[in-house]
Amino acid sequence: MTASKIAVSLPDTLVAHARRAVARGRAESVSAYVASALEERAKLDDLAELLNEMLAETGGPLSAAERRAADAILGAPQKRKRRAA
Repeated sequence: MTASKIAVSLPDTLVAHARRAVARGRAESVSAYVASALEERAKLDDLAELLNEMLAETGGPLSAAERRAADAILGAPQKRKRRAA
């Protein structure tokens, strides 16, 4: 695999988290940890794009009524309405 070296600025807390992951053996290096995180984000972005394409081909997202009907069929727990104080 070809790699490119880049410089990025990250919050100290994220750097510390990445270094802990390396120290605990969950990643080979901070670079490997960041590359893995970016790979996961790219997969999520690709899935979101695919979902948007599928929705566009099938008439768009569910309406509120369609979502309630689907939830009822699937047995999803109902959201409670907030009571006015």
